[in-house]
Amino acid sequence: MRYGYIGSMKVKPGYRAEVVAILVAGADGLRKAGCDLYVVTESATDEDTVWVSEVWQSKEHHDASLQLPEARASIAKVMPLLTGEFTRQETRVAGGLGI
Repeated sequence: MRYGYIGSMKVKPGYRAEVVAILVAGADGLRKAGCDLYVVTESATDEDTVWVSEVWQSKEHHDASLQLPEARASIAKVMPLLTGEFTRQETRVAGGLGI
């Protein structure tokens, strides 16, 4: 069964567009790393929250992707723009549209 990850991050006021741009720009190599779905969204009710939804071939693929040079570079760019408030949920993906 595929591995799912849904997380939110609080962004320092005024930096949401920059964080979203960095996260979206880093998506190119994810398919090769075993990612089937990567979606970055802005909260419609909170100007300082960004959500990321991911579907991976396995948890191991997800974990390995965090060691890729481009992923590490994106994380390094984003971290100073965040407040440190995160939520996360790991899931087992049963199916659906787009995957």
